[in-house]
Amino acid sequence: SSPRNQHGMQTQKRLTPRAIMSLTGGIMELSQFTFYSHLSSELQAFVHNHARPITVPKNTILFYQGDVCKDILFLTEGNVRLYIQGEGTEEITLYTLKPLEQCVVNTASLVSQNVAIGTAITESDISGYLLDHESIRSLMAQSPDYLSFMFSLFTVRLASLATLVEDIKFKRLDARLLEWLGQQESSRIEMTHEQIATQLGTSRVVISRLLKDLEHKGKVHLERGAIERL
Repeated sequence: SSPRNQHGMQTQKRLTPRAIMSLTGGIMELSQFTFYSHLSSELQAFVHNHARPITVPKNTILFYQGDVCKDILFLTEGNVRLYIQGEGTEEITLYTLKPLEQCVVNTASLVSQNVAIGTAITESDISGYLLDHESIRSLMAQSPDYLSFMFSLFTVRLASLATLVEDIKFKRLDARLLEWLGQQESSRIEMTHEQIATQLGTSRVVISRLLKDLEHKGKVHLERGAIERL
């Protein structure tokens, strides 16, 4: 079985300083973030001087639930999944971080210097920039526009988390599964039943049964390692 870290979670490839140094490369510009154009020329120079460009491969742990974050990721390419895990192995996905967003779990941990409430894992190869704790605090102190950017992200993310809690508590799992399938960009979803179960915070057995029911109703076609939405 996979090794586990001190928090009892299965370990994946993990982002390390050495990995960061070896994976730097050409990526999109920080200027694409909405707050950047509102910064003074001095603060723009400050950000560029302190930001460290990185590229990270798929299935890499950026930080674990229980870690204290030392940097904030400004994501420019790829997706990062944030999830929480209880004492067992079951995971619940909190949200997926998209390009030009900033992770609120990452931000809350770094700013407060308290432990992260979830784990972040790359769902694809990603690119972005890292800013350290002191640089973020300086940016927060000198830029109301950056603070507004941060708080707007917290507002949007809290609303989505409230919806997640409501769905888990009140919505039937078959309805949640059908809704999740409809939200995927492609009608062909190349994921295992285990991976979908992780996204929805349930077991593979339950997802397999529900998918079979949906297939009998003509809503999906099941293949090995893939689902076709009809």
